[in-house]
Amino acid sequence: MDFRRRGSLGVSVAGAVVFAVMACAIWFTSGTADSEVGEPAAVAPPAAPELTTESLTLQRGDTLEDLLRRAGMDDALKTQAIAAVDDTFDVRKFRAGTQLVLARSEAGAVDALEYPIDPDHMLQLTRDGQAFRASIVDVPGTVRAVPVCGTLKGSLFESIERAGERPELTLRMADIFGWQLDFYTDPREGDEFCVIVEKKEYANDQPATYRRILTARYNNAGTVFEAYLFSGQDGKAVYYSRDGRSLQSAFLRSPMKFEARISSRFSSARRHPILKIVRPHLGTDYAAPTGTPVQAVGSGAVTSAGRSGGSGNMVKLRHANGYETQYLHLSRILVRAGQRVEQGQRIGLVGATGLATGPHLDFRISRSGGYVNFERLRLPPATSISPPRMAAFVAERDRLAALMPSGPSAPDTMVASAPPPVRDGSGQQTDE
Repeated sequence: MDFRRRGSLGVSVAGAVVFAVMACAIWFTSGTADSEVGEPAAVAPPAAPELTTESLTLQRGDTLEDLLRRAGMDDALKTQAIAAVDDTFDVRKFRAGTQLVLARSEAGAVDALEYPIDPDHMLQLTRDGQAFRASIVDVPGTVRAVPVCGTLKGSLFESIERAGERPELTLRMADIFGWQLDFYTDPREGDEFCVIVEKKEYANDQPATYRRILTARYNNAGTVFEAYLFSGQDGKAVYYSRDGRSLQSAFLRSPMKFEARISSRFSSARRHPILKIVRPHLGTDYAAPTGTPVQAVGSGAVTSAGRSGGSGNMVKLRHANGYETQYLHLSRILVRAGQRVEQGQRIGLVGATGLATGPHLDFRISRSGGYVNFERLRLPPATSISPPRMAAFVAERDRLAALMPSGPSAPDTMVASAPPPVRDGSGQQTDE
């Protein structure tokens, strides 16, 4: 029940009482031919009490008791209210800065309370006489599948915002195509993108939230990447290309999501900027500000995490099929040796520890003990749709494709189902 509507309900009932009194007066004055005395008028129910609402902002360190004390609730009622909430919700999860809404009776006593747990759930505390009841209720709304399309101008973040959407959608799209596109180097001005995303729009006019991205398309300089959400044999919904190959490869295309440039590439002979000698550079350097998050390119186990001479703070991960990845010069390490990490998990922050002229990540990958050039590494998709489920996938793919607006981003030149060739290029050798 939305306690904030109870005041208007009281006004409606009061109006009904006035109307009933007037009708009865007219009936008694006019009389009837069949009877001398009319039936007594029905007694209207009393109007619901008017409620006033106010907001209290949760301060850092606030407890529910602090809030109710500030609201002026007496000790006996405060104890009952806290007990009712404790049975329903962990108040330690209250978030500082969130507004808690109170409703007061005409006498000024706290009659009800609302706290937004998340966009879809609300904690409600209501008073029934001298007792309080707490419950968690769903925030009503409607989920619709809507298209979000645009043309790349500047960064993908800026382009998504120009389409009227929030940065969260940018990260979601980057995650989907993270195995096919390196969003540092691959995007080109004029690239076109389109997603069909489920959005929940709320009856209380709070901002809409994103649910699943059902399908996505990215036209990268004429090469079209597509993703379709479909449940595989294990029942888990993942993204597949048009021909039914999983987009989730063994490794992501980059150890970071955005805002990094390649400042030095894999080389068998490079002049070291600090030592001033020529020696192999067995990794790829990504220049980025100190504190930029670093992600694991693949799932695996942490074999070491700590200081390592000229490599500074370093994390090593062991992966399947004899692969190992290394993340050098970190300002902070977020994992520990022996820990299992998942693909895309944050494992550290960019820094300049060890032999480094500036903040960057030196990323290295080896197989069976020998270092390989990550930029030229090509890996097959992890899984494909099984033949028995292919017909169901094709039907779902075509249904989702029909939701896409027609336009220049539709497949017309090349539809990619595997990672594209890595573009050649050279970068300034400014760090270790």
